[in-house]
Amino acid sequence: MLDDAPPLLGVRGALGTLMRPMIAIVGSRNASGAGLKFAGTLARDLSDAGFVIASGLARGIDQAAHRTSIAGGTMAVLAGGHDKIYPPEHVDLLAAILASGGAISEMPLGHVPRARDFPRRNRLISGAALGVVVVEAAHRSGSLITARIAAEQGREVFAVPGSPLDPRAAGTNDLIKQGATLITEATDVIQAVEPIMGRPIELREPDENAPINFEPEAGDRARIVGLLGPTPLLLDDLIRMAGTSPAIVRTVLLELELAGRLERHGGGLVSLI
Repeated sequence: MLDDAPPLLGVRGALGTLMRPMIAIVGSRNASGAGLKFAGTLARDLSDAGFVIASGLARGIDQAAHRTSIAGGTMAVLAGGHDKIYPPEHVDLLAAILASGGAISEMPLGHVPRARDFPRRNRLISGAALGVVVVEAAHRSGSLITARIAAEQGREVFAVPGSPLDPRAAGTNDLIKQGATLITEATDVIQAVEPIMGRPIELREPDENAPINFEPEAGDRARIVGLLGPTPLLLDDLIRMAGTSPAIVRTVLLELELAGRLERHGGGLVSLI
């Protein structure tokens, strides 16, 4: 759910997996050994807790997060078309991901990713997730762009602290100074997103045959509209107070927007017109 959502997404893989809650993990391409190990451990633990791990299929932290969460489901967000994978050496990794996870791209087939496509791709990584974890990021890193976009979208932003002597941790340490949530283990992330989801997170596999209901009932609509007013309200707070699924809340908001009754503000805030 984005203000600048793409009109069309090309999707491959296990589509049921992509309907589950996601946490994005991003970081430096030139990651340290410690950063790679932590990213892998965090991704595996969050995957075991039922989350799908979203990342950008890049070298370094992205790759580590994808590889350790393949069994539980991971999503690669591509900067180019589905037939133009970057970096090329990750074609085999993507093939493994698609067996139980998925890949999405807003670019047409045949589109070779350019430098300006990667920041555009980053908004989809954070847009698909409940929160974004930055493991390692230097100053002026693409991962910091993802963190900034996530904050503008009203997503949770998490940062892993690093040594002040390591320039690869300079960006994450700055994020913490700016108010990002400091994390050292998966439990920190889970405790932060549980209120957003409105239910305890359990270690269980979803029933892929169970129907997914996106159609709001009359009571849902009335309750959600009743919570809204001229004062902007954070989407996550609206979902929590509505007592229904995020999908239902977003469907009602879309209906209001199409009717010209909803205004979207920065930072994931919405209000009635």
